[in-house]
Amino acid sequence: MKKIGFIGLGTMGAPMASNLLRQNYEVTVYNRTDEKCRPLAEQGAYTSTSPREAAEEADVVITMISNDDAVRDVYYGESGILSSLTDGMTVIDCSTISPALVKEIAAAVSAKGASFLDAPVTGSKPAAIDGSLVFMVGGDAAVIESVTDVFNTLGKKVIHMGPNGSGAVAKLAHNTVVGINNLALAEGFAIAAKSGIPADHFLELVQLGSAGSKAAELKGRKIIEGDFSNQFSLALMLKDLKLASSLTDGIGMPSPMLNLAKSLFQAGASEGYGDEDLSAVVKCYEAWIGQKIGEQQKQ
Repeated sequence: MKKIGFIGLGTMGAPMASNLLRQNYEVTVYNRTDEKCRPLAEQGAYTSTSPREAAEEADVVITMISNDDAVRDVYYGESGILSSLTDGMTVIDCSTISPALVKEIAAAVSAKGASFLDAPVTGSKPAAIDGSLVFMVGGDAAVIESVTDVFNTLGKKVIHMGPNGSGAVAKLAHNTVVGINNLALAEGFAIAAKSGIPADHFLELVQLGSAGSKAAELKGRKIIEGDFSNQFSLALMLKDLKLASSLTDGIGMPSPMLNLAKSLFQAGASEGYGDEDLSAVVKCYEAWIGQKIGEQQKQ
C-alpha cells in the first residue's frame, strides 16, 4: 500500500488524512500547529517536524494549504517538500491557489523527477468527513490513474480538467458560482423576510422551484437557524474570489458578478465574519433590513 505524506490539517485536511488512516494507509502528517496532529496520531499517523520530513519516505505527498504564501513556504521553504522529492514520487496539491503558482510548482516538482497534480476539491467539510469529495484535476492522465486508489478513498469523483493549472482554474470558476449563488440566496431571503414572508416558507419554495441550488440545500437551514459554524469559511471564499478576479483580469475577461460578489464578501469580512461559515454573509443583509432572517417562522 502507498505511503502517504499529508501536509495541512485544517478544516478539510484533517478529515481527509483521517479517511486515509481508516483505509490502512501509512500516513505521516505535518501541520504548522502541532496540536492538530495529535488526533491523527491517536488514529495511528506518524508525525513529523517539517514538510520535508513528512514527504521523505512517501510514495504520494498530499498538500491542503490555505493560500499562495503558505503553499510557497511548504514547497520552497528551508524545510520544504522540494528538497525531499525523488524519482517516481507523486505530489497532489488540493489547495485552492493561483494557477500561475500551480504551474510554477509543477515545473519544480517535475525537475526533481516526480509527478505533480493540481487537484482542488469541492464538497466542503461534510464531504471531506464522509469521503465524498469531488476532485478537479490538472495533470497527466496516466499519473491520475496511478493514484486512483488514493482519490477513491478521499472522494466520489475525479474530473480530469486538462494539463497542470487546469484544476486550479476550474476551482476558481467553480467557486465564483458558489459565491454568487450564496449571495443570491441571502438576497432572496432578505427580500422575503423584509416583506413578512416566513423564512421556512420561502426556503421550501426555493428548493421546489427553479431557484433551487446547492446553496439552498446546504446553507438554507443554517441561515434560518443562525448557525454559522464553519464548513467553509467566509474568509476562504473571499480569498478564492480575489484569486478568481485576478485570473479574469489576466485573461482580459469582464466579470461584473464576480467582482460584486467579492465586494460583498469583503463587507462580511470587514464586519468580523471571516472565521464563520461563508453563509454568514447573510448577516450583512440582516443588518440592512434590520432583522434576522429566521425571526418569522412557519406558523
